[in-house]
Amino acid sequence: MLFSHLQIDPYAATPKYSQLANAILSGIEEGELRYNDLLPSINELSAELDISRDTVERCYKYLKQQKIIDSVPGKGYYIKSKENKKRLKIFLLFNKLSTHKKIIYDSFIETLGSEAIVDFYIYNNDYKLFEKIITERKEGYTHYVIIPHFIEGSNYAHNLINTLPKEKLLLLDKKLSFIVGNYASVYQRFEDDIYEALEQALERLGKYKMLRLIFPKESYYPKEIVSGFLRFCHQYTFNYTVSDKFNEKDLEKGSVYITVLEDDLVSLIEKIKDSKLKIGKDVGVISYNETPLKRIIMNGITTISTDFKQMGIETAKMIINNEIKSVEIPFNIFLRDSL
Repeated sequence: MLFSHLQIDPYAATPKYSQLANAILSGIEEGELRYNDLLPSINELSAELDISRDTVERCYKYLKQQKIIDSVPGKGYYIKSKENKKRLKIFLLFNKLSTHKKIIYDSFIETLGSEAIVDFYIYNNDYKLFEKIITERKEGYTHYVIIPHFIEGSNYAHNLINTLPKEKLLLLDKKLSFIVGNYASVYQRFEDDIYEALEQALERLGKYKMLRLIFPKESYYPKEIVSGFLRFCHQYTFNYTVSDKFNEKDLEKGSVYITVLEDDLVSLIEKIKDSKLKIGKDVGVISYNETPLKRIIMNGITTISTDFKQMGIETAKMIINNEIKSVEIPFNIFLRDSL
């Protein structure tokens, strides 16, 4: 009976030791495991679930630290906690796991602490996988936290998300139109954010004659980024171009390049280093999304970015306090030598 409850989900991005710990915690909450009940040995669980002994040991070590279980030589591991209070059970679905998404995840998990069980999934911007994960795993959660970014299938995603109970739904990073009902969100204003960020850099941008946005054609990034860029260029009469990838033939003195993808940033920097142009003087570089590495390379890359750590914190706080509201996360520009 216990082995049927302790299962590992191959689709989950949650580490296997965490999945196992969550399953034991759920068993306690549901009354399937009680005070002083003996748990399977490390070898038994490893063989039954086809996972490594290290995974089981890490799970048991974590639960001992939380004072949920204990062990006695010769007896094995047993349930120590007499409490069976209900914990928050959260379905967390990210479009991908990048550097900045990891910042969101880490701050979210840290803020929640030990009061929540989190099942973490990644759909890689693939609507079909998104649909499969939600359809097969949408029962039994207190909250559904979803980052809704797609390359294709966004229209169908609206319909699917609408099947979730709105009092349990929190959309993260981006709001969606056509979602019916009162639900929570922690979001960016993509069009206004880039417009206002570029306004803050207006003095530095004034020494250049051309602004060039490199925005991928097939991308989950919101098209509102392009709209905000165009609005800024028209408002402040900058010459501009929008291209779907960086072409080394486009490298031109007096231009500022705004990259969305990391690959385009790398190609751009490589080409600048091969040329006689000086970054921050002959050409400017602005990159989307702040990461620690961008503070260092080329004496610092100027970035425009939301506060990803705060995004994770606000999401967790809203869940802990059981709030249904919309929270806008501030957007910043970090001016460095590349501009």
